[in-house]
Amino acid sequence: MTETPIFPRVGIIGIGLIGSSLARAMQLGRLAGEITIFDASAEARAAAQELDLGQVHDRLGDAIADADLVIVAVPIGAYAALGPQLARGLKPGAILSDVGSVKQAVVRDLGPHVPEGVHFIPGHPIAGTEHSGPRAGFAELFKGRWAILTPVPGTDSAATERLKALWERMGSMVEIMEPSHHDQVLAITSHLPHLIAYTIVDTATQLETSTQSEVIKFSASGFRDFTRIAASDPTMWRDIFLNNREAVLEILGRFTEDLTALQRAIRWGEGDKLFETFTRTREVRRGIIDAKQA
Repeated sequence: MTETPIFPRVGIIGIGLIGSSLARAMQLGRLAGEITIFDASAEARAAAQELDLGQVHDRLGDAIADADLVIVAVPIGAYAALGPQLARGLKPGAILSDVGSVKQAVVRDLGPHVPEGVHFIPGHPIAGTEHSGPRAGFAELFKGRWAILTPVPGTDSAATERLKALWERMGSMVEIMEPSHHDQVLAITSHLPHLIAYTIVDTATQLETSTQSEVIKFSASGFRDFTRIAASDPTMWRDIFLNNREAVLEILGRFTEDLTALQRAIRWGEGDKLFETFTRTREVRRGIIDAKQA
Protein backbone atom coordinates (compact mmCIF):
# COMPACT_ATOMS: atom_id res chain seq x y z
CA MET A 1 0.00 0.00 0.00
CA THR A 2 1.40 3.38 -1.04
CA GLU A 3 1.82 5.88 1.79
CA THR A 4 0.02 9.21 1.57
CA PRO A 5 2.40 12.06 0.62
CA ILE A 6 3.38 14.26 3.58
CA PHE A 7 2.66 17.38 1.52
CA PRO A 8 0.18 17.49 -1.39
CA ARG A 9 2.08 20.30 -3.12
CA VAL A 10 5.68 21.41 -2.57
CA GLY A 11 7.23 24.47 -4.20
CA ILE A 12 11.03 24.59 -4.56
CA ILE A 13 12.62 27.98 -5.22
CA GLY A 14 16.11 27.44 -6.64
CA ILE A 15 17.01 24.19 -8.34
CA GLY A 16 20.76 23.83 -7.77
CA LEU A 17 22.46 20.97 -5.96
CA ILE A 18 20.24 21.07 -2.86
CA GLY A 19 17.00 22.02 -4.60
CA SER A 20 17.35 19.30 -7.22
CA SER A 21 18.32 16.74 -4.56
CA LEU A 22 15.18 17.67 -2.62
CA ALA A 23 13.05 17.11 -5.70
CA ARG A 24 14.69 13.76 -6.41
CA ALA A 25 14.40 12.58 -2.78
CA MET A 26 10.73 13.55 -2.60
CA GLN A 27 10.02 11.85 -5.90
CA LEU A 28 11.82 8.68 -4.80
CA GLY A 29 9.97 8.52 -1.49
CA ARG A 30 6.67 9.78 -2.91
CA LEU A 31 6.68 12.42 -0.22
CA ALA A 32 4.93 15.13 -2.25
CA GLY A 33 1.79 14.87 -4.33
CA GLU A 34 3.29 17.30 -6.83
CA ILE A 35 6.45 19.39 -6.99
CA THR A 36 6.59 22.85 -8.53
CA ILE A 37 9.86 24.59 -9.35
CA PHE A 38 11.10 28.10 -10.02
CA ASP A 39 14.63 29.31 -10.67
CA ALA A 40 15.72 32.74 -11.86
CA SER A 41 18.04 31.05 -14.37
CA ALA A 42 16.44 29.99 -17.64
CA GLU A 43 19.24 27.46 -18.08
CA ALA A 44 18.51 25.89 -14.68
CA ARG A 45 14.78 25.78 -15.46
CA ALA A 46 15.49 24.03 -18.77
CA ALA A 47 17.69 21.46 -17.01
CA ALA A 48 15.02 20.83 -14.36
CA GLN A 49 12.48 20.34 -17.14
CA GLU A 50 14.74 17.92 -18.97
CA LEU A 51 15.43 15.98 -15.76
CA ASP A 52 11.69 15.85 -15.00
CA LEU A 53 12.19 17.14 -11.46
CA GLY A 54 8.69 18.63 -11.26
CA GLN A 55 6.44 21.23 -12.85
CA VAL A 56 8.79 24.02 -13.89
CA HIS A 57 7.50 27.62 -13.94
CA ASP A 58 9.09 30.80 -15.24
CA ARG A 59 7.30 32.91 -12.61
CA LEU A 60 7.85 32.52 -8.89
CA GLY A 61 4.20 33.20 -8.08
CA ASP A 62 3.06 30.24 -10.16
CA ALA A 63 5.51 27.91 -8.42
CA ILE A 64 4.31 28.75 -4.91
CA ALA A 65 0.59 29.13 -5.63
CA ASP A 66 -1.41 26.75 -3.42
CA ALA A 67 1.80 25.10 -2.17
CA ASP A 68 1.56 23.45 1.25
CA LEU A 69 5.32 23.71 1.68
CA VAL A 70 7.70 26.19 0.05
CA ILE A 71 11.45 25.58 0.35
CA VAL A 72 13.86 28.36 -0.57
CA ALA A 73 17.11 26.97 -1.99
CA VAL A 74 18.88 30.04 -3.36
CA PRO A 75 22.05 31.83 -2.17
CA ILE A 76 21.59 33.69 1.13
CA GLY A 77 22.28 37.03 -0.56
CA ALA A 78 19.10 36.68 -2.64
CA TYR A 79 16.76 36.28 0.35
CA ALA A 80 16.10 39.96 1.01
CA ALA A 81 14.78 40.56 -2.51
CA LEU A 82 12.85 37.28 -2.44
CA GLY A 83 10.92 38.02 0.76
CA PRO A 84 8.31 40.46 -0.67
CA GLN A 85 7.72 38.17 -3.66
CA LEU A 86 7.04 35.19 -1.42
CA ALA A 87 4.67 37.19 0.78
CA ARG A 88 2.31 37.77 -2.13
CA GLY A 89 1.92 34.10 -2.98
CA LEU A 90 1.97 32.03 0.21
CA LYS A 91 -1.37 30.60 1.24
CA PRO A 92 -2.60 30.48 4.87
CA GLY A 93 -1.50 27.31 6.61
CA ALA A 94 1.51 26.80 4.34
CA ILE A 95 5.00 26.14 5.72
CA LEU A 96 7.87 28.33 4.55
CA SER A 97 11.33 26.82 4.98
CA ASP A 98 14.77 27.03 3.41
CA VAL A 99 18.13 25.27 3.23
CA GLY A 100 20.54 28.16 3.88
CA SER A 101 23.74 27.76 5.89
CA VAL A 102 23.11 30.88 8.02
CA LYS A 103 19.89 31.08 10.01
CA GLN A 104 19.83 34.49 11.73
CA ALA A 105 20.12 36.15 8.32
CA VAL A 106 17.17 34.09 7.07
CA VAL A 107 15.03 35.18 10.00
CA ARG A 108 16.12 38.78 9.37
CA ASP A 109 15.45 38.80 5.62
CA LEU A 110 12.39 36.56 5.27
CA GLY A 111 10.75 36.83 8.69
CA PRO A 112 9.23 40.32 8.29
CA HIS A 113 7.51 39.27 5.06
CA VAL A 114 5.88 36.04 6.25
CA PRO A 115 2.09 36.51 6.15
CA GLU A 116 -0.03 35.78 9.18
CA GLY A 117 -1.10 32.15 9.21
CA VAL A 118 2.03 30.89 7.45
CA HIS A 119 4.40 28.71 9.48
CA PHE A 120 8.00 29.93 9.19
CA ILE A 121 10.51 27.14 9.90
CA PRO A 122 14.01 27.83 8.56
CA GLY A 123 16.16 24.76 7.99
CA HIS A 124 19.62 23.61 7.01
CA PRO A 125 20.60 20.16 5.74
CA ILE A 126 24.23 19.44 6.68
CA ALA A 127 24.90 17.85 3.33
CA GLY A 128 26.45 18.85 0.04
CA THR A 129 29.24 18.37 -2.46
CA GLU A 130 31.60 20.69 -4.30
CA HIS A 131 29.38 20.42 -7.38
CA SER A 132 26.48 22.73 -8.23
CA GLY A 133 23.53 22.97 -10.58
CA PRO A 134 20.42 20.83 -11.21
CA ARG A 135 22.39 17.95 -12.72
CA ALA A 136 24.57 17.63 -9.59
CA GLY A 137 21.69 16.59 -7.34
CA PHE A 138 20.90 13.06 -6.21
CA ALA A 139 18.18 11.58 -4.02
CA GLU A 140 20.55 10.05 -1.45
CA LEU A 141 22.32 13.33 -0.60
CA PHE A 142 20.53 13.67 2.76
CA LYS A 143 20.68 10.03 3.81
CA GLY A 144 22.44 9.61 7.17
CA ARG A 145 23.07 13.37 7.45
CA TRP A 146 21.76 15.90 9.92
CA ALA A 147 19.08 18.44 9.07
CA ILE A 148 18.72 21.34 11.51
CA LEU A 149 15.38 23.13 11.90
CA THR A 150 15.24 26.56 13.57
CA PRO A 151 11.54 27.42 14.02
CA VAL A 152 10.87 30.99 15.14
CA PRO A 153 9.21 31.55 18.55
CA GLY A 154 5.51 30.75 18.55
CA THR A 155 5.71 28.31 15.63
CA ASP A 156 3.00 25.67 15.62
CA SER A 157 4.56 22.44 16.90
CA ALA A 158 2.46 20.31 14.54
CA ALA A 159 3.90 22.17 11.55
CA THR A 160 7.43 21.61 12.85
CA GLU A 161 6.74 17.89 13.32
CA ARG A 162 5.36 17.65 9.80
CA LEU A 163 8.49 19.23 8.31
CA LYS A 164 10.67 17.07 10.55
CA ALA A 165 8.88 13.98 9.23
CA LEU A 166 9.68 15.02 5.66
CA TRP A 167 13.41 15.28 6.39
CA GLU A 168 13.38 11.98 8.26
CA ARG A 169 11.65 10.25 5.34
CA MET A 170 14.43 11.61 3.08
CA GLY A 171 16.93 9.85 5.33
CA SER A 172 18.05 12.70 7.60
CA MET A 173 18.43 12.89 11.35
CA VAL A 174 16.76 16.06 12.61
CA GLU A 175 17.84 18.49 15.33
CA ILE A 176 15.83 21.50 16.55
CA MET A 177 18.04 24.50 17.34
CA GLU A 178 17.91 28.25 17.93
CA PRO A 179 19.11 30.30 14.92
CA SER A 180 21.94 32.04 16.82
CA HIS A 181 23.26 28.76 18.21
CA HIS A 182 23.13 27.20 14.75
CA ASP A 183 25.26 30.02 13.35
CA GLN A 184 27.87 29.63 16.09
CA VAL A 185 28.10 25.85 15.60
CA LEU A 186 28.35 26.08 11.81
CA ALA A 187 30.97 28.81 12.04
CA ILE A 188 33.43 26.27 13.45
CA THR A 189 32.25 23.06 11.75
CA SER A 190 31.75 24.43 8.23
CA HIS A 191 32.39 28.11 7.64
CA LEU A 192 35.92 28.39 9.10
CA PRO A 193 37.12 25.19 7.39
CA HIS A 194 35.94 26.57 4.04
CA LEU A 195 37.67 29.89 4.72
CA ILE A 196 40.92 28.08 5.53
CA ALA A 197 40.61 25.92 2.40
CA TYR A 198 40.02 28.94 0.17
CA THR A 199 43.03 30.65 1.73
CA ILE A 200 45.44 27.72 1.37
CA VAL A 201 44.45 27.03 -2.23
CA ASP A 202 44.64 30.73 -3.09
CA THR A 203 48.12 30.87 -1.55
CA ALA A 204 49.14 28.05 -3.89
CA THR A 205 47.86 30.01 -6.91
CA GLN A 206 50.21 32.87 -6.04
CA LEU A 207 53.38 30.75 -6.01
CA GLU A 208 55.83 30.81 -8.90
CA THR A 209 54.54 29.04 -12.01
CA SER A 210 57.03 26.18 -11.72
CA THR A 211 56.13 25.58 -8.09
CA GLN A 212 52.40 25.74 -8.87
CA SER A 213 52.73 22.87 -11.35
CA GLU A 214 54.62 20.79 -8.79
CA VAL A 215 51.99 21.50 -6.12
CA ILE A 216 49.34 20.09 -8.45
CA LYS A 217 51.49 17.17 -9.61
CA PHE A 218 52.55 16.08 -6.14
CA SER A 219 49.37 16.95 -4.22
CA ALA A 220 49.08 14.85 -1.11
CA SER A 221 45.69 13.94 0.33
CA GLY A 222 45.61 16.99 2.60
CA PHE A 223 45.94 19.51 -0.22
CA ARG A 224 43.55 17.51 -2.42
CA ASP A 225 40.91 17.70 0.31
CA PHE A 226 41.40 21.44 0.56
CA THR A 227 40.96 21.86 -3.20
CA ARG A 228 37.72 19.89 -3.07
CA ILE A 229 36.33 22.20 -0.39
CA ALA A 230 37.65 25.30 -2.17
CA ALA A 231 35.84 24.23 -5.35
CA SER A 232 32.46 24.96 -3.71
CA ASP A 233 30.06 27.51 -5.17
CA PRO A 234 31.72 30.95 -4.76
CA THR A 235 28.41 32.87 -4.73
CA MET A 236 26.99 30.74 -1.95
CA TRP A 237 30.12 31.03 0.19
CA ARG A 238 30.53 34.75 -0.35
CA ASP A 239 27.00 35.19 0.98
CA ILE A 240 27.60 32.86 3.93
CA PHE A 241 30.62 34.82 5.15
CA LEU A 242 28.93 38.19 4.71
CA ASN A 243 25.82 37.05 6.58
CA ASN A 244 27.50 35.15 9.42
CA ARG A 245 30.39 37.56 9.88
CA GLU A 246 30.10 37.98 13.66
CA ALA A 247 30.26 34.27 14.46
CA VAL A 248 32.94 33.62 11.83
CA LEU A 249 35.13 36.50 13.04
CA GLU A 250 34.83 35.32 16.65
CA ILE A 251 35.90 31.77 15.75
CA LEU A 252 38.57 33.09 13.38
CA GLY A 253 40.07 35.15 16.22
CA ARG A 254 40.32 32.07 18.44
CA PHE A 255 41.78 30.05 15.58
CA THR A 256 44.39 32.73 14.91
CA GLU A 257 45.49 32.62 18.56
CA ASP A 258 45.79 28.83 18.46
CA LEU A 259 47.71 28.97 15.17
CA THR A 260 50.12 31.50 16.66
CA ALA A 261 50.71 29.16 19.60
CA LEU A 262 51.55 26.29 17.23
CA GLN A 263 53.81 28.58 15.24
CA ARG A 264 55.67 29.41 18.45
CA ALA A 265 55.93 25.71 19.36
CA ILE A 266 57.46 24.89 15.99
CA ARG A 267 59.89 27.80 16.19
CA TRP A 268 61.13 26.81 19.65
CA GLY A 269 61.14 23.08 19.03
CA GLU A 270 58.43 22.34 21.61
CA GLY A 271 57.73 18.78 20.47
CA ASP A 272 55.71 17.88 23.56
CA LYS A 273 53.28 20.70 22.91
CA LEU A 274 52.86 19.68 19.27
CA PHE A 275 52.35 16.03 20.23
CA GLU A 276 49.78 16.98 22.87
CA THR A 277 47.79 19.08 20.37
CA PHE A 278 47.90 16.43 17.64
CA THR A 279 46.83 13.71 20.09
CA ARG A 280 43.89 15.81 21.29
CA THR A 281 42.69 16.58 17.76
CA ARG A 282 42.97 12.93 16.74
CA GLU A 283 40.18 12.12 19.18
CA VAL A 284 37.84 14.49 17.36
CA ARG A 285 38.27 12.47 14.16
CA ARG A 286 37.49 9.29 16.03
CA GLY A 287 34.34 10.88 17.41
CA ILE A 288 33.19 11.84 13.91
CA ILE A 289 33.77 8.29 12.71
CA ASP A 290 31.86 6.87 15.69
CA ALA A 291 28.97 9.23 14.89
CA LYS A 292 28.96 7.89 11.31
CA GLN A 293 29.56 11.38 9.89
CA ALA A 294 32.86 10.56 8.17
